[in-house]
Amino acid sequence: MILNTGNRTDIPAFFSDWFFNRIQEGFVCVRNPYFPHQVTKYILDPQVIDIICFCTKNPKPMLSRLDLIKDYKQFWFVTITPYNQTIEPYVPNKNEIIRSFIELSKKIGSHCIGWRYDPIFLNDYYTIEYHLRIFEKMCQKLTGYTHQCVISFIDLYQKTKKNFKEVQEVNQKDQVYLCQKFVEIGKKYNFEIYTCHENEALKTTGVYTSGCMNQQIIERALGHSLKLPKINEARQGCRCLLNNDIGVYNTCLHSCLYCYANYDRVTVLKNIKKHNKKSPFLIGDFQKDDIIKEAKQVSYIDRQLSLF
Repeated sequence: MILNTGNRTDIPAFFSDWFFNRIQEGFVCVRNPYFPHQVTKYILDPQVIDIICFCTKNPKPMLSRLDLIKDYKQFWFVTITPYNQTIEPYVPNKNEIIRSFIELSKKIGSHCIGWRYDPIFLNDYYTIEYHLRIFEKMCQKLTGYTHQCVISFIDLYQKTKKNFKEVQEVNQKDQVYLCQKFVEIGKKYNFEIYTCHENEALKTTGVYTSGCMNQQIIERALGHSLKLPKINEARQGCRCLLNNDIGVYNTCLHSCLYCYANYDRVTVLKNIKKHNKKSPFLIGDFQKDDIIKEAKQVSYIDRQLSLF
């Protein structure tokens, strides 16, 4: 199975102690975000977990302890955007993140790490020209340490509109132009540019529109082919393998204005008070009326076919 950690929060940045405790104890419990008393228990064992996928804006807290998960295959997305602390109030300095990215790449290999430059939005300050200039500067620094960059354009979820009232979507014409330019820049530095999900209008620009965490990307990190069951799409046109996430919504302390996973910072701070790094749950603990289900965990690796 594929274990995800980054669709709902940023575990490497804020909950690394808890995560390594879970690895040591060999299991983790996750509440259904819509039916909280439905609990899924996952066994943490490299025999059944083919790969752990991380998505973070700050891998640094985990870098010194990666040997604790050396028996697990890993794939990391590290998000590095051009935005300042007006937009991303608690994200570390971007040069610091780039240094951590490079260190991580050296430890796990460039095929096991990707760069996310998303979400993209435009305004009077963050113009098309600004994005292209900063994107190329980042490419110059990251070249050789990954070969994949994921871009996406901002989606106006209700939470986003509430917390980032002045933001506007990027129109189709500007999306196409930016994709074309990103592809041109990417080729100079040996980057493949991916969009987050299928978009017919962007296929002609040269971006890969098959998803950012798709089967091919995971297979490349594993070095093996996968035999996958049918997996429901997270949203229409999304081929990403995003099931089995152990995170919790409303717990990310970065407090980015565009975030879809947080309602607001007040809710986040309230939840953080319930975090116990020794608990099987990221937030809280067992409740007397919990219904606990053992996850069905099987390896998807095709042992007959190695890609390398």
